[in-house]
Amino acid sequence: MARCLVTGAAGFLGFHLCQRLLAEDHEVIGLDNFLSGTKANRDDLLKVSGFHFFELDVLDCARGSKAFEQLRGMGPSYDEIYHLACPASPPVYQRDPLNTLAVCYEGTRNFLDFAQATGARILIASTSEVYGDPAEHPQPETYRGNVNTMGPRACYDEGKRVSETLGYLYAERGLAVRTARLFNTYGPRMSPGDGRVVTNFVMQAIRGEPLTIYGDGAQTRSFCFYSDTIDGLVAVARSSSAVAFNIGSQEEYTVAELADIVIEVSGKTLARVHKPMPVDDPTRRRPDTSRALAKLGWQPKVGIRDGIRQMYEFMSRDR
Repeated sequence: MARCLVTGAAGFLGFHLCQRLLAEDHEVIGLDNFLSGTKANRDDLLKVSGFHFFELDVLDCARGSKAFEQLRGMGPSYDEIYHLACPASPPVYQRDPLNTLAVCYEGTRNFLDFAQATGARILIASTSEVYGDPAEHPQPETYRGNVNTMGPRACYDEGKRVSETLGYLYAERGLAVRTARLFNTYGPRMSPGDGRVVTNFVMQAIRGEPLTIYGDGAQTRSFCFYSDTIDGLVAVARSSSAVAFNIGSQEEYTVAELADIVIEVSGKTLARVHKPMPVDDPTRRRPDTSRALAKLGWQPKVGIRDGIRQMYEFMSRDR
């Protein structure tokens, strides 16, 4: 049995990751400040033996702080740290961009220090946003990106890029650091107000409202169901390879095609309304995941219709 620490444990992905680790009979220490995570997720995890929770902000966990020592008090050593803490929803991370940038830099550095102090290996959950609006398609891990440093998305996009740089620098000093770049994960327990396209469409369909499409709907995305992403995160964390890995689906859909799928799953007749494209919104997005397949044996299993159906059914029950 391993001792695992998960930051952002009460969030969408954090909840599902904790469930996975607990199902493997590991001891799991979770922390969250509920900026975007929920107390309902925490409460459901606390029903499982082996889960411990701390309501902490990653910014308050610097080496030598009370929070740092509180977490160390769970045991002198840890095996795995999964650093997920950071709002991924555009409305949330743009609400306080300076805090978002601080979480990406200071929060990541705090848990790299914690990994050093406790002998753990650490996984940094990065994002496809490090590629910006890509000039290379699909995006391999070797692509360096096309990111605007002075725009509303920069706090998150550049924040995640600096998180990766911090991980690289600590790895150069001998720490076992692993990096996963996640592409548009979706599924049950996403916040209804998340603000990303899958959640927007699903919630609008449940309410019988027109689906809001930004731009003409020709922009593309690749959507990865949460269970496949969790499999990928764990595989990257336990890999012997320190390179970054894209974790996402090779299936690419336009936003208009996604709207068709959601309408099909809902069984309803729904209109569409068009609004202007947000600033710096990527026009194309699809990962090259050949590295994950070759080195980890990982590839997604859940198709888009099955995934949307599961999400739609769950979020319909939750209302």
